[in-house]
Amino acid sequence: MYTKDGENYFIVDAHIALWDARPENQRNIHGKQFIDCFYDYHRNLSPESEVWPYEDYLYQGGERLMRDLFTDGYVDHAIFQPALLSAFYTNGFGQTEEAFALAQQHPDKLTYNHCWDPRFEQAGLDQLTRDAERFGLKGIKLYTAEWQGDSRGYKLDDPWSMRYLERCQELGIRNIHIHKGPTIRPLDRDAFDVADVDKVATDFPDLNFVVEHCGLPRLEDFCWIATQEPNVHAGLAVAMPFIHTRPRYFAQIIGELLYWLDEDRIQFSSDYAIWTPKWLVEKFVDFQFPEDMTEYGELTTAQKRKILGLNAARMYDLDVPEWAVPPADEDATEGKTESVAVG
Repeated sequence: MYTKDGENYFIVDAHIALWDARPENQRNIHGKQFIDCFYDYHRNLSPESEVWPYEDYLYQGGERLMRDLFTDGYVDHAIFQPALLSAFYTNGFGQTEEAFALAQQHPDKLTYNHCWDPRFEQAGLDQLTRDAERFGLKGIKLYTAEWQGDSRGYKLDDPWSMRYLERCQELGIRNIHIHKGPTIRPLDRDAFDVADVDKVATDFPDLNFVVEHCGLPRLEDFCWIATQEPNVHAGLAVAMPFIHTRPRYFAQIIGELLYWLDEDRIQFSSDYAIWTPKWLVEKFVDFQFPEDMTEYGELTTAQKRKILGLNAARMYDLDVPEWAVPPADEDATEGKTESVAVG
């Protein structure tokens, strides 16, 4: 919980990871390239006081995760969104067993999502069924630019991807989180393009498609898709730290999302451990649009409550304490920028 000026905020960090990028787990040079790119994002977009030593960044471990999120970071619940990256890391980048064990130990604080890759075809589809039962999956994280053999990415509307989405629907896995954001060396930029979200969102209206990183740097493309597809949501991972380094750019991002989607389809994420949630939560609660950016209106406390936790809590059926539920007469639309629907 975070409290400021008498207001309480229920915090759901909707995109976290527990990774191992130490040299002994790097399969090849690409493993080092990947974590070095992560570290560049961390170092260049964080306040100086929040920058970790490089060695700490390679592997944070569960004990530090619990401290950074729940002891120091105000987080009430967090959701693992792992990336496998087995082409780069011997035992995978996201640490499935350690992360799942933490979620089992702390079910009130952690939800474990898993991942799939449609290029494994039927064998992977069978594995998804087993994983859904083992992990009790409510969500999946997809990395469409991940390398597999000679392939350097796939699309959500590929035939096998569609079969995997059908299986998710059958298994009750309703929340599909997709990395559609800035490229990460050595992955290919175009493999993160948002265009394939449009088709699957139309074809699977009972699934929620959470576009992580809100499509950056393709924000405009994402917004034009999301305004027509009511089951498309924006994850703020990677967008959040610009609140420190480029506050006007952050104002543009959040302002456009509020205009096209409104506050019900935007989710806070720290993208831990690229960044830690404490300073991001503090800065977002204090954030207001610059006075000269009048087209965006006011960012209200009610909107901030939804973005910081209530939206993700609703999507994942989390228990929200009574203190976090806003009064019935509190109007989240007061002072907001009017959203638009096209089509």
